Amino acid sequence: MSDKDQKKPEIPQRMSRIAWPNAKYGLFLAIIIIILFLLISYRHLIF
Repeated sequence: MSDKDQKKPEIPQRMSRIAWPNAKYGLFLAIIIIILFLLISYRHLIF
C-alpha cells in the first residue's frame, strides 16, 4: 500500500474544536473519584 491509500481517520468537525485533556489527567481523576467513593461508602468501618 502506498501513502495515498492510507488516510488518517478524520476527526468529526464538532470534536475538533474541543481541547481534550491528556490521558494521564483522566486517569488521576478516575483514581480520585474511586477513592472518594470508597471513603464515603466505608466511612463507618474506617472512622
